[in-house]
Amino acid sequence: MTRISYIDDMELWQQDFRFSHTVKVRFSETDMFGHLNNTVPITYFELARVEFFNHLGLMKKWLDTDNETLIVVADVQCDYLKQVYYDEQITLYVKTDRIGNSSVDLHYMGRRDNGEIVFTGRGMVVQISRITGKSIPWTDEIKSIYKEQR
Repeated sequence: MTRISYIDDMELWQQDFRFSHTVKVRFSETDMFGHLNNTVPITYFELARVEFFNHLGLMKKWLDTDNETLIVVADVQCDYLKQVYYDEQITLYVKTDRIGNSSVDLHYMGRRDNGEIVFTGRGMVVQISRITGKSIPWTDEIKSIYKEQR
């Protein structure tokens, strides 16, 4: 397997995931070669990330326009390991990696039902103010929620 910069030990890394969300590859997500278009895993990461934050009870607060804070994606990365085809079922896993003052680095894994990892990823989200656009530190409560997911 190719060396991935954010994974030191693949076996240990994949054991730490606790949250998952399953998707089925739609025909519209494939390209003329019949495999999953390279842009789609990023969309899957977004879907899994939103479900992860819903699971943690955080999305409702960020979606409330009366609340000052919201989250934005600061960066995202995907490493493609295997081709994926129409109608395959892929389980997406999300976990918290590094918690910053106002950011959190999330790791992603896409895996077939047979356990084969097809892609991995990581990305940072930052909590910002709707008013100023500047970062806002996590509360101790949110930091605690993230730490429980490691």
